[in-house]
Amino acid sequence: MAKEFDLDVTFDENEPDLSHLTPQQLQAAVNALPESLLLVAQGLLIEKRSMSHVSQDLGIRQAELVSRLHRAKRLIAAHV
Repeated sequence: MAKEFDLDVTFDENEPDLSHLTPQQLQAAVNALPESLLLVAQGLLIEKRSMSHVSQDLGIRQAELVSRLHRAKRLIAAHV
């Protein structure tokens, strides 16, 4: 995870790999997320925006953004 994020945030489990999803599958899975996770996943996974821009737009700290992204990825992986 250190390769992906430059923050002091760790998780007990590995980051889910979503690379096997088509863009359409990923968008459909993101659309099914709760709004607080959807906005993070949409900005980072779909729109490929920077963490700095997404966290500023949502008014949350980057550590919270990373946590929400991790939760979003776990939910997507569990339901695809």
